[in-house]
Amino acid sequence: MKWSRLTALCFAAVLAASPALTGCSSGGGDDDGYVTVNAGEPQNPLLPANTNENQGGRVVDRLFAGLKYYDVDGKSYNEMAQSIDSPDRQHYTITLKPDWTFTDGTPVTAKSFVDAWNYGALGSNAQLSSWVFSPIVGYTDVSVDPPKAQTMSGLKVVDNRTFTVDLTQPSMDFELSLGFSPFYPLPDAAYKDMKAFGEHPIGNGPYQFSSWDHNVKIVVQANPGYHGGRPAKNKGLRFMMYQSFDTAYADLLAGNLDVLDTVPASALATYKKDLGDRAIDHPTAQNLHVGFPKDLPHFGGAEGVLRRKAISMAINREQICANIFYGARLPARDFTASTLPGFRGDLPGVQWLSYNPDEAKKLWAQADAISPWSGDLQIAYNSDGDHQAVIEAIANSVKNTLGIAAGPAPYPTFKNLRDEITHRSLNKAFRYAWQGDYPSMFEFLTSQYLTGSETNDIDYANPEFDRLLNAALAAPTPDQGYALLAQAQTLLLADMADVPVLEYNAASARSDRVQAKVTWAGLFDFENIEKK
Repeated sequence: MKWSRLTALCFAAVLAASPALTGCSSGGGDDDGYVTVNAGEPQNPLLPANTNENQGGRVVDRLFAGLKYYDVDGKSYNEMAQSIDSPDRQHYTITLKPDWTFTDGTPVTAKSFVDAWNYGALGSNAQLSSWVFSPIVGYTDVSVDPPKAQTMSGLKVVDNRTFTVDLTQPSMDFELSLGFSPFYPLPDAAYKDMKAFGEHPIGNGPYQFSSWDHNVKIVVQANPGYHGGRPAKNKGLRFMMYQSFDTAYADLLAGNLDVLDTVPASALATYKKDLGDRAIDHPTAQNLHVGFPKDLPHFGGAEGVLRRKAISMAINREQICANIFYGARLPARDFTASTLPGFRGDLPGVQWLSYNPDEAKKLWAQADAISPWSGDLQIAYNSDGDHQAVIEAIANSVKNTLGIAAGPAPYPTFKNLRDEITHRSLNKAFRYAWQGDYPSMFEFLTSQYLTGSETNDIDYANPEFDRLLNAALAAPTPDQGYALLAQAQTLLLADMADVPVLEYNAASARSDRVQAKVTWAGLFDFENIEKK
């Protein structure tokens, strides 16, 4: 998942929507067969291994086809892979289906995958999702900057349709992850100028790129050369960029928008009555946390653990879910999502995720004994993502419980906030969220908390957590793996790595011109949106 703007994913996934410079979508009401969907400006050019947020991710996943894909319920199927064989979940032989091409007419070969993965892993390329390649033999030498090697020794091209992958240890998650965007192939044309390629990507997926009018819209059209398992049932998609979900919802009601993945908080009390069967309420794998930069004063070491636990216990999650979201959010019970296989809501330490004002004050006083509190607690959020109400509620709950100054710190756009987080220039707490990219607890935990992961925005580092995560991946059975993941999450709770606040039920909507479903991850099943 990616960071979701609301996200999310974001990018699953930050549940934050990106900015729009237009007050309403253009072309939503015509009959040209295109579907108009809400979106936001991507943080970066549309490169599979460098897109780790929801707004870019929703487009990249339409333009490229991987070895596998996930259906509306999160079930995985082979897409470009004819077979993925392994005797031990550590050594893989992958054979591609024949006669696949990119939209520039060049063939998709085993080398297209191997070259793309090596590019994504190479430290000097600084791709935001390079962490996904860490299980592959040779990643350590390739991922450093400057690199000690240019290619991972665990990847080998056998012939045009076959390549092998050697992992450092067995993995119960690797094959499932192969539909995740960093594993997409790239055409030779990409390497001539990667930034320019990201502005006009050439893919092999169910859609092909048409245009990108920055901060306004991205248009993709159905790819007639695609012959995988998720062909487009519409002629194309217009990803319209909005300044707020309220504006997008008004456009939906006015007939200018076909689907909206996030009904604004202001309409949650009435949208089901307003829309009838066009209102969609669907459990998803998305969450919302409050993160703290590694070097933020008063949040390091033992003092920081106490303060994060105090803040967590000062947040009245049940009240926020009821009064702001009318049941469209649930109180967080771990660091992932309750819809994922292996979830447990009774982890040791889960009490720190419950509202307990008296205990919160005690923990805050213990932290003050280490270093007296000074200043105020600011929580950054992107104001184009309908987050003001929830961040104000979180800040007020903390302020009223702990007796400190606390408040929201709005950033105008999702991209503005993500840029500061990515470049480690943010000097305040921040709202962030994750939206699943493939249906696994491992993706949530590895991406956000593994030491050195590019999407570990809080720079959390605990060698014992890393060990347990790797042991869980190598476990002989899923049940044994999930038991080890529970131990790993117990460490996250003990450290209070960040503050889990909510998880999402999708509150989405469609117009009366389309049939549409929301996926397990909270985005629409874009390929299967059909015009009536």
